[in-house]
Amino acid sequence: MKIINRAVNVILLCTILCITGCSQSQKTDQTTGGEKPAVSSDSSNAAGSEEPAVSYVQMLDYNKDLTRAQKDDNYRTTYEIFVYSFCDSDGDGIGDLQGIVSELDYIEDLGFDALWLTPVHPSSTYHKYDVDDYYAIDPAFGTMEDYETLLKECHDRGIRVYMDLVLNHTSDDNAWFAAASEYLHKLPSGSEPDTSDCKYLDYYNFSRESSDGYAPLLGTDWYYEARFWSEMPDLNLSSEAVRGEIRDILAFWLGKGVDGFRLDAVTYYIYADPDANVEFLRFLTEAGRSIRPDCYFVGEAWTDRNTIAQLYASGIDSLFDFPFSGNEGFIANIINGTYKASDYVKGMLLAQEAYSSANPDYVDAPFYTNHDMGRSAGYYAADEGPVTKMAYAMSLFMTGNSFVYYGEEIGMKGAGKDENKRAPMYWSDDPDDPDMCAGPPDMDEFPMKFPSVAEQMKDNLSLLTWFREVIRVRNTFPAIARGTTEGVDSLSDDNVAAFIRRDPENGDLLIVMNLRADTAVKEMTGAVSAADGVDSAGIDRGLTLAAVLNTGEEDITYEQGVLTLPGYSIAVFTLDNIQ
Repeated sequence: MKIINRAVNVILLCTILCITGCSQSQKTDQTTGGEKPAVSSDSSNAAGSEEPAVSYVQMLDYNKDLTRAQKDDNYRTTYEIFVYSFCDSDGDGIGDLQGIVSELDYIEDLGFDALWLTPVHPSSTYHKYDVDDYYAIDPAFGTMEDYETLLKECHDRGIRVYMDLVLNHTSDDNAWFAAASEYLHKLPSGSEPDTSDCKYLDYYNFSRESSDGYAPLLGTDWYYEARFWSEMPDLNLSSEAVRGEIRDILAFWLGKGVDGFRLDAVTYYIYADPDANVEFLRFLTEAGRSIRPDCYFVGEAWTDRNTIAQLYASGIDSLFDFPFSGNEGFIANIINGTYKASDYVKGMLLAQEAYSSANPDYVDAPFYTNHDMGRSAGYYAADEGPVTKMAYAMSLFMTGNSFVYYGEEIGMKGAGKDENKRAPMYWSDDPDDPDMCAGPPDMDEFPMKFPSVAEQMKDNLSLLTWFREVIRVRNTFPAIARGTTEGVDSLSDDNVAAFIRRDPENGDLLIVMNLRADTAVKEMTGAVSAADGVDSAGIDRGLTLAAVLNTGEEDITYEQGVLTLPGYSIAVFTLDNIQ
């Protein structure tokens, strides 16, 4: 099933939505809710064959005229692709670069405007996080020409491309390590090594002493630092020679047109030395910007808020906001009821204060899951969709450059060992679908919880439809990604999270989220005070319901200053009367 088939499905879905919306003459103004249109359960095509009923969902009609605000900055909505498992173009069962090119229509239609590809450099592992050669493309993924084609096709669509750059370690097959290893094997017993004879000795951390985090160099009495795995020797990032190599690597890929870099394992660069990690990140960002001023960096710092804030002092653009992610993070604990809905706002305020104090120009990098985490659809066993939908909306409604792991938009499952978290993109149920990958070696067999892309494209209530609409709203209102957050205590409680997103350049927003299953009713008149920047005496003039997001078929209504939010839904207001 090639992308043209998915594009046709999108066109058909839009046609169905248009027919559904245009035929509802009894429907009144959306701001007051109105009646739902009746939807036949036995509609059929001209040939008389049965077609499934089309679910009515308010947001599809209400938001249909929203248009993307054209912005060219680092505040993006980024799609993470685990290359090995995404789309196979040549029938070998392995995802590749041409497969990604073939699915750019799908990615663009969802509203993503940046891609993060997991490592594409040559490596003997399926995940490629141990690099053999920083200047090449793994043959399993394609050629350098394929990568250049991908860059061009993305840039033609306004999509940026971030390269996953693994600098903490290389593979033990890397030519640098091989040369150093060969030298030490030949070094006479008792002799001292000399970097003038082999400069690559300085590229790694060798020692004659065995200690924690070091692996033996077999056949010698030497050890080398390898914090992750013996086949991943750590680079000596304090070495000027290594830093010179890194400058060359940055220049090579920026010259190819790469827009930035995702940095792996930044808290391990110089082990147990936070100040040295900050210094190295400062070197790295300054080196990249000296080559290309708009070079973007986002770092993986799997740690707490305070440590992330310390790393922001380096001047790096973004760091992944791990405290909100995963099945034990802020979002999961709020959506499952462990924390109050109002704690979502408090968490965003704490992050905003910590990160902006360290770097006023920071761009947060919220995400919910990635290739190292269990899939979010597995967090809520009894959920049939609404909870998973809202959890991801909470991530996408945070400020910054928001990241979404491939397959999360259709609720893929995968937990336990790493291979399971990197299962093939679920394009269809057809076993002969040529786009489907075989998946990583040693991956378990397990059923998916939600339908495939092909099936979800036909369903107005699907996760896929929800993601498209959430990203549409995010892309329409720049304040969602670019503004600063202010809490609205009068509206926030155990079930509802309400906050203002301040953006003097693009306009302020009031966002109200019902994070529970029960309907919430909020008296808006006077709820947002003049201190919040809204004329409370003219609240009905001050607030305009600009967008709605529904996880079900119940309408969001706003009448005479009263907002009614069905379970798991979101209302977005523009603020017209700013003080």
